Amino acid sequence: MLKRHVAIIGGGISGLEAARVLSKSGHEITIFDAGEKLGGHVAQWDLLFPNMRKSSEILTALLNQLPKSIHILSKTTIKNIERFNGYYVIHSDRVENVLADAVLFAGGFDTFDAQRKEEYGYGIYDNVITSIELENKIKDHRFITAQGTKPKRVAMIHCVGSRDEKVCNNYCSRVCCVTAVKQAIEIKKTSPETEVFCFYMDLRMFGRHFEELYREAQEKYGIQFIRGRLSEASEAQDKTIIVKAEDTLLGKPLKMNVDLMVLMVGMELSKALVPLVEKMQLEVGDDRFIMPLDEQLYPNQTKKEGVFVAGTCTGPKNIPETLNDARSAAVSIMSYFDQLSNKN
Repeated sequence: MLKRHVAIIGGGISGLEAARVLSKSGHEITIFDAGEKLGGHVAQWDLLFPNMRKSSEILTALLNQLPKSIHILSKTTIKNIERFNGYYVIHSDRVENVLADAVLFAGGFDTFDAQRKEEYGYGIYDNVITSIELENKIKDHRFITAQGTKPKRVAMIHCVGSRDEKVCNNYCSRVCCVTAVKQAIEIKKTSPETEVFCFYMDLRMFGRHFEELYREAQEKYGIQFIRGRLSEASEAQDKTIIVKAEDTLLGKPLKMNVDLMVLMVGMELSKALVPLVEKMQLEVGDDRFIMPLDEQLYPNQTKKEGVFVAGTCTGPKNIPETLNDARSAAVSIMSYFDQLSNKN
């Protein structure tokens, strides 16, 4: 078998898993990652839904399976990728002219910038935070308000930056609902006396065990779910947040004070990938994620020969979906190499 070189853009879980599968087939791999450490967004989380498993277990398993032969370029920004004489030439701020037979985009996503929803007060009111910031509070055992007190009442706002025409994100980010349920349960475990309210549009608990987690949140932990989208948030003199919404099941307006308001932010295509996507003229959908060659038949190929995609650069996915997509991309790349060998 002819040994070929694959450049993987992104050192999150999709990039790591694709690298593992490809390297087992004897191919040379270079991972380019802008971060200081590998692992992407998963490295930011403490416990994972639905089984409350430590994220570090997933990352440790993936990293331990990586062969030492894989070349990792962390803290590296790719400036351009050019096609030349049958190869792709990768130009970065650390290494120039890296030649690759194939390129795999596994750069993933950015979380929605909650400041774009000005009516929610993120960046204005101290006690309005994102789900990412709540995760850090829970992980660091610092579940407190900006004033250093334990919250007595928490509101969790679903679909922030998702299913929202005003910010041009009409799609569902898939993981926000179950993340809210997971974090609400963690709050109740940390602080049983805290009241937790989840404001949702529709609960999309599509995964295995997700519905059971939702029922447990209500029956065991007393978490309250209110079907209604937040219309406005303001800050009271005591720094609590005044939440105004409509309970669409009851058809009544609702107003309450909470000590902490958590915005469940959705996914967008990684901003670091956008310039490369544009330079390489890759097709994107209305959601601005990369479009594969064929969403059903060839979900990991693009219209550019030798350029492949995996993970959340083609749309929101959970961890199992991302890992499976990475394996699928690796198989597609190996099939492409077989075709090249047959031509020669």
